[in-house]
Amino acid sequence: MKSFRYERPADADAAVALLADAPTGTYLGGGTNLVDLMKLGVAVPDLLVDVSGLPFDAVEETGTRGLRIGAAVRNSTVAVHPLVRERYPVLSQALLSGASTQLRNAATVGGNLLQRTRCPYFQDVGKPCNKRRPGTGCPARQGAHRDLAVLGASEHCVATNPSDMAVALAALDAIVDVASANGPRRVPLTDLHRLPGDQPDRDTTLRHGELITAVELPPPMPGARSAYRKARDRASYAFALASVGAVLQVRDGLVHHVRIAFGALAAKPWRARTAEEALLGEPATTAAFDDAVRRELAAAHPLRDNGYKVPLARRMAVAVLTELAAASAGGTP
Repeated sequence: MKSFRYERPADADAAVALLADAPTGTYLGGGTNLVDLMKLGVAVPDLLVDVSGLPFDAVEETGTRGLRIGAAVRNSTVAVHPLVRERYPVLSQALLSGASTQLRNAATVGGNLLQRTRCPYFQDVGKPCNKRRPGTGCPARQGAHRDLAVLGASEHCVATNPSDMAVALAALDAIVDVASANGPRRVPLTDLHRLPGDQPDRDTTLRHGELITAVELPPPMPGARSAYRKARDRASYAFALASVGAVLQVRDGLVHHVRIAFGALAAKPWRARTAEEALLGEPATTAAFDDAVRRELAAAHPLRDNGYKVPLARRMAVAVLTELAAASAGGTP
């Protein structure tokens, strides 16, 4: 048995203060990822600060018709919320494609954003892993990497971020609210996660003890359409081989606003900024979408067994954008 201390703080300030004095402590939300890692011996915290009972369990409309989603809201609640389904279908679709109903009922928004990679070497304490123990090596580069990164990887790590929800939030320009010992701060979702570089053990830009309290969604663009698509080995509970979340607004046949994010291609949701810039003001056609996405994915550096991800992601993105353009023109999504 591995012993640890357990605390249930009364508020966010108390939660932050508890971790300030516990360098190896961590927050506990739904526990759907953390508890598994503790069972495997990958995570060995000496303190669990249970934040699931803090008052961050509401989905509230902001004054600008955006939404503020508390970090303790369950994934299943967000997925079926009427305002999410109406204004942000990309988010609802992403959540419903992730995990099982039982896990969605337990998992929290904040915990989903902080889940660790599913790389088999990271989860096996009998194998070296730079993400788990920096400096020990990355056997995935020459070993089992079929499901791993083709964008933004480094010689130290080729792991991928497993979140479906985070991909949709990246496409929506979401903002993450964070509580810390130095007061609250706001982090763009696209800046929350980080690429491995030479510090593969750091998944996010959060400092130790900082607590996610909410995610804020900007108001939807008038007339914009959004969607999420995911490719996986089986239709049921499985992590993505590649996924794409997109938001598209078309005016007079031209792309007026576009956001594209890829999942399962990198250690963070990959915002396709090159493709977005290439599409602005261009005709909303399949040919234009294909050209822009090809430019984006030209930066990919696949390994021996995961090169299939590049054409897979390209075809998915082009198909989603084409369908959104048709829906904007009054066709069938």
